Amino acid sequence: MSEETTREEQSTKKKNKKAERTEMSFLDHLEALRWHIIRAAIAIISFAILAFIYSDFIWDSIILAPKQSDFWTSRMLIKVSHFLGIQSDGLNSKPLELISFNMSGQFMVSIWTAIIAGFILSFPYVVYQFWSFIKPALYENERKHASGAVGIMSGLFLLGILFGYYLIVPFSIDFLGSYSVSKDITNQINILSYISSVTSIVIAGGISFELPVIVYFLSRVGLLTPKFLRKYRKHSYVVLLIIAAIITPPDVLSQILVAVPLVILYEISIVISSRVDKARQLKLDEM
Repeated sequence: MSEETTREEQSTKKKNKKAERTEMSFLDHLEALRWHIIRAAIAIISFAILAFIYSDFIWDSIILAPKQSDFWTSRMLIKVSHFLGIQSDGLNSKPLELISFNMSGQFMVSIWTAIIAGFILSFPYVVYQFWSFIKPALYENERKHASGAVGIMSGLFLLGILFGYYLIVPFSIDFLGSYSVSKDITNQINILSYISSVTSIVIAGGISFELPVIVYFLSRVGLLTPKFLRKYRKHSYVVLLIIAAIITPPDVLSQILVAVPLVILYEISIVISSRVDKARQLKLDEM
């Protein structure tokens, strides 16, 4: 009797929870979402203003740093090469010349760079806002399982940003900046092209590292299963290689540097999906 009573109580709680969720109309949900978006936008703009104020530091010490021959990645590459007995000049041994074609070119680039920096810096708060919107629709046990979602997503995004910045960007600049079809052609890179390449690689790295989180939530709702991920593992590897080829320059080393972490993340995602699937099956059996 006690077990039946407990099940009835749980069923009643679930029904009450569903009733609470249906109390808000569609327009009420839209209004709530609008305010979460407004708060996220205010955070992005606030950090963007801060980034614009300290634009000298951001440009000299962060954005333009990977094109220098004394950048951390270049120095580590030289040390590793010497350890292996290989002669290496590191990355970007030849200075990369950047130019601006338009009168307002540098100003507009500063604005867009500040906005991108604002998005990166405010990412944990932006995720928190969207999580706050989704959280009321979840059951209590679902909230417990996903309690660290904001921290995990922010941490993975930061790791992806650092991975793209310290590994992919320097190799991309070294390859694309020094590539030439003829000695008669001199590379003079537009600042807009440079910042576009750097930011796209960095943001792509941050988004790519969110793969385990995406798999987790898709597995929770039953849209993905570990069986499906294992069955199409080879196909997924091909897709990951294509993604690596898109966000990196056309040299094998850069593609490998991107593809290997993506493959590792995919394997981790299979483990996560397996655990979520087992927990979901146990829950269904109990019901």
